[in-house]
Amino acid sequence: MSHARAPLSLFCGVLAAAFASPTLAQLRVVEWNVTNYGGVSARDPHFQNAIYGVVPSGLDLAGKSMSPDVFLGEEFQTAGAVANFKAILNSAPGGPGDWEAAPFIDGPDTDSAFFYRTSKVVYIRTVIVSLVTGSTSLPPRNTYRYDIRPIGYNDVPGVTIGCYAAHMKASNGTADQARRLLEANKIRDNANGLDTNGPGTALPAGYLFLFGADTNIQTSTQAAYQRLVQSEANNTGRFFDPIKSPGSWNNNSAFRFIHTQDPAVQMDDRHDQLLLCSSFIDGSGFEYIGDANSTFSTTTWNDPLHSYRCWGNDGTSYDQILKIAGNQMVGDSIAQSLVTSANGLGHLPVYLDLSVPAKVSAPASIDFGSVALNSVAEQALTVGNAGDTALWTAAGISQLTYSLSASAGFTAPAGVFSDAAGGSLNSHTISMDTTTPGLHSGQIVLNASDAPDEPVRVILISGIVTSCAVDFDGDGFLTGEDFDAYVAAFELGDVSADFNHDGFVTGEDFDDFQAAFEAGC
Repeated sequence: MSHARAPLSLFCGVLAAAFASPTLAQLRVVEWNVTNYGGVSARDPHFQNAIYGVVPSGLDLAGKSMSPDVFLGEEFQTAGAVANFKAILNSAPGGPGDWEAAPFIDGPDTDSAFFYRTSKVVYIRTVIVSLVTGSTSLPPRNTYRYDIRPIGYNDVPGVTIGCYAAHMKASNGTADQARRLLEANKIRDNANGLDTNGPGTALPAGYLFLFGADTNIQTSTQAAYQRLVQSEANNTGRFFDPIKSPGSWNNNSAFRFIHTQDPAVQMDDRHDQLLLCSSFIDGSGFEYIGDANSTFSTTTWNDPLHSYRCWGNDGTSYDQILKIAGNQMVGDSIAQSLVTSANGLGHLPVYLDLSVPAKVSAPASIDFGSVALNSVAEQALTVGNAGDTALWTAAGISQLTYSLSASAGFTAPAGVFSDAAGGSLNSHTISMDTTTPGLHSGQIVLNASDAPDEPVRVILISGIVTSCAVDFDGDGFLTGEDFDAYVAAFELGDVSADFNHDGFVTGEDFDDFQAAFEAGC
């Protein structure tokens, strides 16, 4: 399946902007198997440092931290463990203190957990995609989907994300691979719109979706992985690897920059991954910050074409314990915390950044007021990207693109226009046909398919064309009611009182109207 892409230069520019300051304000999604976490632990301060510790000076990410907004985790033992992990997130030095956790569901083994920043996303619900019955021929753990949407957006499908979290069957025997395929089948079917665990469990139509998991998959040719990413008759629920890095990951140094397992033993496999739906990589709206057409670098961890990172892996630890002293990605302290938090085995976290969709700024209506027959009647329409730069920053908001169309009797400029968040707005000239007297009304339709919160804005337009400019109420007679109506509009500063059509309502308009009124028609 092909997807339209935004220009590569745009992705690079966004990435550069996103990494320009220590505070990253796009939506950062983290996937991390925290290794059999049971609650209060000596590992807690190491989790805090791994997540909010600051990279030291002298390194490319100096002043930065992992700082997630959404956290998909595996191997949580109990509800108490989830509560404690939320507490350490909220008490971490340098953290925002606004973390909440989805309700914990206690399955037959360790379970997935979901944490989110309340200042960044709205949690909607948890869905059990696959419920384990205890049979050794079935998956060993439940699979969940956590539905969220970013703060400041309407409750519409195009800005809502279903986050699939899974800890797939370990080991690489034939039976193990078969059990992983059962898990993948449930996830793909659910994303395809099928109820996989009773009525109402399917991913709702139009939702975006992503997958964060300890997959335990060693090569992309395995059936479970292929079920997630392959093209099928129904591609609604198809997943994509945003760093386009298929292959045999196990014991293969070519993939050393994206290996996640095991930091405390030897780094030799890509078990932990984040996969995305096609809507995140189509070049508009809610979007992966990076070029999903580009394979992740095989020569550096700091690939400028991707926001996807394996946190702590600087590529120098293939088949070894994660490099601590002299770690070129995160420095010694964070690297040590990553190894310690892995609890003797374990995983490194992976993350990626998403830019939230653009929002439309445009007026609800345009009033031409009263204009003379056969005169030039123009009004400015101001349109722009209203994304919340205080919350997301300009780099964390996708560009707005749109077109305009006008109903009969009015004209709007043709073409496709764009606007980045945080900058000046675009001004367009809207014209009204003044060859026919009377009340004119219509609409401008603003189409912005990459603003799913409001893909269409209808702007109402009206105006009165008169044979006499001072016939303010347009009834065909010049009376004191016209003068009174103008005075009322002038005192309100209404655009209809802009008698000289210079874009401002001033005393000059009043003087010009009075002179014309006294002269009569």
